[in-house]
Amino acid sequence: KLMETCIIETPLGPTKIIGDKDGIASVSILNTKEELSEVIPEPLLECVTQLKGYFKNERKTFDLKLNPEGTIFQKKVWKLLEEIPSGKTISYLQLSKQLGDVKAIRAVAGANGKNPLWIIVPCHRVIGSDGSLTGYAGGLYRKQWLLNHESDYKQQSLF
Repeated sequence: KLMETCIIETPLGPTKIIGDKDGIASVSILNTKEELSEVIPEPLLECVTQLKGYFKNERKTFDLKLNPEGTIFQKKVWKLLEEIPSGKTISYLQLSKQLGDVKAIRAVAGANGKNPLWIIVPCHRVIGSDGSLTGYAGGLYRKQWLLNHESDYKQQSLF
């Protein structure tokens, strides 16, 4: 089945969106210079609009039809991630407890790392039990940027 693709600019770099009428399959940050899409395919328009709103601080939540590929377990973890409110964080341990299996912490971290829906399924809101940022596929500086962006306490400028 052919999926539509577009690449848009975000404050954190070029972002690739893949999906079709059945939903958004993937949103990923690119670490390479890519040509931006001049035309956004119809099934991806709403996703692009909502992401732009997010970066402009006009939106904290997403309301999109999602269709990521993954195992049943991964999808269960991603569903839980969607419930973490903007501006809040949760630890891998808390996430494992929510799934009902404290021993699943490694599997939960693995599923988190394989999240194909950057920002929309907010895996950046999961941190270590000690408050450390731990790993992040998009790079820790991006994770920090997103958490700062979502924080209610915007950094006050001194000048």
